[in-house]
Amino acid sequence: MRTLTAQMSSDGSAWRLYVVLYGETEWPTFRWDRTRPVPTRAERRAALAALGYEVAPGAVWSWTEDSRDHGDDSTPVVLIAAIAVRDQNGGAA
Repeated sequence: MRTLTAQMSSDGSAWRLYVVLYGETEWPTFRWDRTRPVPTRAERRAALAALGYEVAPGAVWSWTEDSRDHGDDSTPVVLIAAIAVRDQNGGAA
């Protein structure tokens, strides 16, 4: 079964969650109107459901950080979380 990747990110502004759809110009996106606290796993699961996706069986969130300006570690940190997802019908979207 094919899975897709959902990512959630913030550079200190509001958190947003999106499903990566390569080859598409627009990706399904959910935005929280807050900077803190970090959306809980339950909130992320609800946001994915609102977009028509669910966490793939056995998948766990992974976290990484980057610089807002790539290669310049003196700029604000961008936190990025990722997880494998599938459409809510059990297949790939």
